[in-house]
Amino acid sequence: MKKKTIYTNTTNNISKAINSSLVIDDFLPPPDKLIIKEDNSKVTILLSKKSISFFKDQSKKSGVPYQSMIKKVLDLYADKFAHK
Repeated sequence: MKKKTIYTNTTNNISKAINSSLVIDDFLPPPDKLIIKEDNSKVTILLSKKSISFFKDQSKKSGVPYQSMIKKVLDLYADKFAHK
């Protein structure tokens, strides 16, 4: 049998904590604002088996579709060099 924990002054401490706490307004966006719709185009592209294998392995580990990962890498690359 576990030793029972005895709390002292619990009511007073909890009351002080509740009274001194701040209410924080909801700062999260609604679900329909979480997904950013982009203007996408479908393309056919030849990629190395090594690259596809890498992204598929990462996809299994992270649960993110490998096509989305490849798209993100290309978007980041384009953003970095398009603004120079």
